[in-house]
Amino acid sequence: MCYKSHLLRQYMSQLNKEFYQLKPVQLGCEVRGVDLKTENRPEVIEKIKEDVTTHRMLIFKDQGTISGERHVEISKWFGELESTFFKHPKSPHPDVFRVSNDKNEGCTGVGRTGWHIDGSFQPAPFAYSLYHMVAVPKEGATSFAPLHEVIDGLDSEKKKEWDRLWMISDRRSGPVHPLIYKHPKTKKEVLCFHLGMTEAFVYDYGTSSERMASYDEFKRIMKDINHEFVKDDKHIQYKHNWEDGDFIISDNLAVGHEATPETQLPRSEVGLRVLHRTTIAGTTPPSKK
Repeated sequence: MCYKSHLLRQYMSQLNKEFYQLKPVQLGCEVRGVDLKTENRPEVIEKIKEDVTTHRMLIFKDQGTISGERHVEISKWFGELESTFFKHPKSPHPDVFRVSNDKNEGCTGVGRTGWHIDGSFQPAPFAYSLYHMVAVPKEGATSFAPLHEVIDGLDSEKKKEWDRLWMISDRRSGPVHPLIYKHPKTKKEVLCFHLGMTEAFVYDYGTSSERMASYDEFKRIMKDINHEFVKDDKHIQYKHNWEDGDFIISDNLAVGHEATPETQLPRSEVGLRVLHRTTIAGTTPPSKK
């Protein structure tokens, strides 16, 4: 069995070398040797999809400028697009969310309300997020963090409490999601959360012990979640400093993120920042079962 596993690892390693090169970074892998503007081979697409699941985030380097239409084509490798966000007039495609540090070029202030995954307000949060920086400023990184490791680093009492918690984005019509649940593919524990779009927490949802967290409990829980992402930021966070031609595909259910404060610095100070993003509809609602 061990010998077969060794042969399989050798084969997969060789397969990667034939298609592209992977270089592990703090979170995910950098990818070189593939041109996303033209790549359409089914076997390469399948390998990319597998590697996103395995590594959680792939950072494709040296991609030049990818058009909005092609960005959407790449996104469809992973499923149906979900475009619930504001359409900026300069967006290159209706399904591409365009953000910037200049309101005339894109939506501003995006990603600065706290650590989150995308689409926590949906019945099933977005499965993947795909990012492409088309105008790179002098400063304006995006921070990412691995959700399973955040949970794994909890002390026993906090883990016990988080296991009891469910989050609500909109008390009137939003879904109720478990804060901790198992990733639909990897089965590892991950978080359904958004520190800027959570209205309430519920303890023991669906049981006889169900109750709404008090205001003081809510504020403490939000603070506790944020603390787990910032308490040792150099260890848990991967700060991606964008370079020309970067294109990132992330497993949105496995990776939390937040735009750094520098993303909002004015164009006159750091230059123009324009980021294109697409999101893929989720298919599996978070569940404790």
